[in-house]
Amino acid sequence: MPDDSNESKNNPESPDLARRDFVALSVAAGLGAAGSLSAAMKVVETDVQIKTPDGMCDAAFIHPTSGSHPGVVIWTDAFGLRPSMREIGKRIAAEGYSVLVPNPFYRVAKAPIWEDASKVDFAKERDKINPLMASVGAPGAAEKDAVAYIQFLDAQKQVNKSKKIGTQGYCMGGALVVRTAAAVPDRVGAGGSFHGGNLVNNTLNSPHLLAPKIKAKMYFGIAANDDMRSPDDKVKLKEAFEAAGNPAEIEVYKESQHGWCVPDMPAQNGMPIYNKPDAERAWGKLVVLYKTALA
Repeated sequence: MPDDSNESKNNPESPDLARRDFVALSVAAGLGAAGSLSAAMKVVETDVQIKTPDGMCDAAFIHPTSGSHPGVVIWTDAFGLRPSMREIGKRIAAEGYSVLVPNPFYRVAKAPIWEDASKVDFAKERDKINPLMASVGAPGAAEKDAVAYIQFLDAQKQVNKSKKIGTQGYCMGGALVVRTAAAVPDRVGAGGSFHGGNLVNNTLNSPHLLAPKIKAKMYFGIAANDDMRSPDDKVKLKEAFEAAGNPAEIEVYKESQHGWCVPDMPAQNGMPIYNKPDAERAWGKLVVLYKTALA
């Protein structure tokens, strides 16, 4: 199973929009419906380029076809921006959000690096994956990116700047959610980490130590095998946010493995990682988090 739990730990110009727009219902195959089809908003997806202090980041910008809405930044897992992550972006956009899904590895390569993560042999690709994760995991990198991404969103007419920003992340992206919430605390109102990796470690840069800087409401969905490997992590997370006066919701998904929310996760020992019932439960938690904290 791809386990990125041990991954290495701005001021954008107006983007040159690539006119690759299309209108689609945001209910992706393998992701399940977020409610009735009649309730899902139609969305537009556009490829954009965002200027950061370290270069130009390619990204997908997805939003409902009309109106302005709270912004959301999605941090991908170690396989980066690809169709499955775009579908997750379209699905949350259909709930009424203007969503940015950046290529977190833009310093190294354009997306998609992989079209379909289910076909990747993580062990064989480790030498390729490690430098990618290191590029965004380097000290200060994600923080610079977070500022640029949020400034991009705030410059878009489809984003309601009177509302807080949400951010969600998967596997490696879980820690980047925490770093984003700490880097831009007055704009980020909600953060969701799903099977997040390296949230607690013994360094001075451990994400859980950022809790005092975070004002956002936080949700952490933890995989069963991650909890088994590091059972004290959830306790340290809980204690850190409680000590900061901002208790986080922390939940262990006892039937699910690291990566369970992402449909194209590679199989482990011939068994699928994606767990649709638990993925839907986690999605429900995310929707409630955004509806309440980004109001």
